Amino acid sequence: MLTASAVCALLGWWAAAYYVAQTGTDDPKEVVVDEVAGQWLVLAAIPADPALFALGFVLFRIFDIFKPWPVRWADRQVGGGLGIMLDDLLAALYGALILSLVNLWWSLP
Repeated sequence: MLTASAVCALLGWWAAAYYVAQTGTDDPKEVVVDEVAGQWLVLAAIPADPALFALGFVLFRIFDIFKPWPVRWADRQVGGGLGIMLDDLLAALYGALILSLVNLWWSLP
């Protein structure tokens, strides 16, 4: 899952940069590859478990919506394809950290 997220992020960076250059838009809502890469990054932190996957989805959305530092900084200061991808990947790191801690807690005897 981590490799898939990395490949998706790199291809997404290129595709988002191309789309932004072609359309002249700043952060187009129709570009969703950043969400995919971010969600996969969160899920890479845990074993395959439906309950953890659901929690990972919720955590990623929370951090993507509320944008704690440095997610908000990346969203506002970094432009182009990198900016489109970076804020979601940073939000994913928050989600992955919390999800890893939850998984550790659940797996304790």
